[in-house]
Amino acid sequence: MTPGMWSHLGQTASVWPGRNYPLGSDWSEESTNFAVYAPAATRAWVCLFDEDGVESRHQLTERSLGIWHGALPGVAVGTRYGYRVAGPWAPAEGLRFNPDKLLLDPYARAVSGELSPHPSVFGYVPDRPEEPNREDSAPHVPRSVVVHDDFDWGGDRPMRRRWRDTVIYEMHVKGMTALHDRVPEQLRGTYAGLAVPAVTDYLRELGVTAVELLPVQQFVPETALVSRGATNYWGYNSIGYFAPHHAYSSAGDRGGQVTEFKQMVRALHEAGLEVILDVVYNHTAEAGREGPTLCFRGLDDRGFYKRVQPALDPKTGTPVFDDTYWDVTGCGNTVNSSDPLALRMILDSLRYWVTEMHVDGFRFDLMSALTRTGDEVDMDCALLIAIGQDPILRHVKLIAEAWDASMDGYLVGGMPPPWVEWNDQYRDTIRDFWRGHSSGVHTVATRLAGSSDLYADDGRSPYNSLNFVTAHDGFTLRDLVSYDRKHNEANGEHNRDGADHNRSWNHGVEGETDDREIVALRRRQAANLMATLCLSNGVPMITAGDERGRTQRGNNNAYSQDNEISWIDWRPDDAWLDVYEVTREALRLRREHPALRQRHWFEGRPAILGGPKDLTWLHPSGREMTADDWHDESLRVVAMFVSGKPLRSPGPRGEQQVDKSFLIYLNSAADPAALEIPENVWVQAGEVVLSTDPALPAGTSVKAGDRITVASRSVVVIRET
Repeated sequence: MTPGMWSHLGQTASVWPGRNYPLGSDWSEESTNFAVYAPAATRAWVCLFDEDGVESRHQLTERSLGIWHGALPGVAVGTRYGYRVAGPWAPAEGLRFNPDKLLLDPYARAVSGELSPHPSVFGYVPDRPEEPNREDSAPHVPRSVVVHDDFDWGGDRPMRRRWRDTVIYEMHVKGMTALHDRVPEQLRGTYAGLAVPAVTDYLRELGVTAVELLPVQQFVPETALVSRGATNYWGYNSIGYFAPHHAYSSAGDRGGQVTEFKQMVRALHEAGLEVILDVVYNHTAEAGREGPTLCFRGLDDRGFYKRVQPALDPKTGTPVFDDTYWDVTGCGNTVNSSDPLALRMILDSLRYWVTEMHVDGFRFDLMSALTRTGDEVDMDCALLIAIGQDPILRHVKLIAEAWDASMDGYLVGGMPPPWVEWNDQYRDTIRDFWRGHSSGVHTVATRLAGSSDLYADDGRSPYNSLNFVTAHDGFTLRDLVSYDRKHNEANGEHNRDGADHNRSWNHGVEGETDDREIVALRRRQAANLMATLCLSNGVPMITAGDERGRTQRGNNNAYSQDNEISWIDWRPDDAWLDVYEVTREALRLRREHPALRQRHWFEGRPAILGGPKDLTWLHPSGREMTADDWHDESLRVVAMFVSGKPLRSPGPRGEQQVDKSFLIYLNSAADPAALEIPENVWVQAGEVVLSTDPALPAGTSVKAGDRITVASRSVVVIRET
């Protein structure tokens, strides 16, 4: 293609040579340097847009190490820009250069504007995918923004709270405050809204120590969703890995989102709350080969995305390429983390969010997809090694969703140190136990004690298990105890989307009901699940709103519901505040008692000569569990004695730690359980400090040898006095 074919797009201007680092736009008073990686391109332009949207085109004449670069004087902070890149059009070879497509800067610190479902956003002619689309996409795609932000952090430093002291609250930036009556209306649904004292005080009083934000790196909705009037609410469709998502900013999209995000982080830190980002590096918003051309596809399609291995021509034995992407994400493409520049982008992005935006850690969506070398899962892959060796990243919180959309991508228990993992086996086991589907209590006990079967064999600790019973994906806690089946009709996919097997139980009626007995039982079951989660060894994660009965009306895949189905309702009239109180009390006990959040594994033997076992599993009769008991599939009561005299873990100065001892009873049976308080020389008396059994309220005194009755489907926690 010659420049004359699209000269109507703007005026060509001279460019200084500039430099090939840093990638992205780098503003100074003298000039702004632009650098973009497109190794197989033949020409590249940086395109600036004035306030009226008029484009001026500036050809980058310098290329080194595959990076096109140049500097422009007089570019103002807040200027919108993009790239156009020319080169071969050979989709079967991974070459999709098309200068009629305006491309985002992969290193843009801010993004302005929206994506519209216009045919021009696709690099090919819709009915003829082998032919390039010559229609200009600039009016229909977002644009990068030149940013320069001298933010005063005021002495803010990394918190680096220990994992065993961490309680995570998974939340959506907009959904947390969109309906919050104590957040100023203009700040609801924004980064600034999360910084309001009404929010930070609530989180601190609840007892959480970290917020995990659903994706906030710039994302765009899928064009198919937009075409039917929906959007991608969750945000797992990233396209700008250095840019805070502009729709969550009350300060506009011309760079103000960067400052507002930093202000939010500083406010959360001042409240004692760490900030963890849910990041999506495994795929991008460009989807499969039929997806839009927004950024990476137009710059380095062959290097950035993984492709199926080429077949061999049976006659010549030479590879036969096609343009099929290798997809283990279920989203059309998989980022090739083995490619040097794709790997560099991921690492640069992570370091940027730590050093410049002061976040405290990351949860990696579908981490298994990024561990691939070729087609195989590789625990020695370049990304894991690089993060483990990086002097910045190896010290932040690293959480893996240790699976992808493939059968061989399930890696729970297999990630190397220092990674912490979402433990879906904990979720499934605890759900089954409380709905009465457990086949004995052996696995339940293992999950309560930290999942040693998954993490002890390679030297990791109980806190490598991030425990959860719900997450953003699936039923809320209230819906988990109110629905047997998913009800996703609002998504417009004929209820075919979302998981069909949820390990849920409606307790007799599908959905909301006025039956007081059923409602009371559901609320007790929700409290049981929360108490179990908060008192299990490992790192607990609570899904925002679960502690107050948030419902999605049975929708277990509300990814497209940017409305009251997904937002937290802060009105007190239908809030399950009894569940909130149990959650807060359980977290208080966890926070005040190191016996309930131990770093070392329980060993089932005394921590000191002559002392009690650090952990004893008890039969309802009061005796210690036997091998036969563990295989009794009819047993529905878990009783554990946790000794605090002393703990295996030393204190901060190496001192021996001594704490209260605890008896914890979990009765998931349909009938009350008659239990005997064991007699021993270490604990003679105690009191109930947490209970979902109305007949055994907190403050009830017990002593060794007493027989008590714990109501059906109840939790009772007794602390030594």
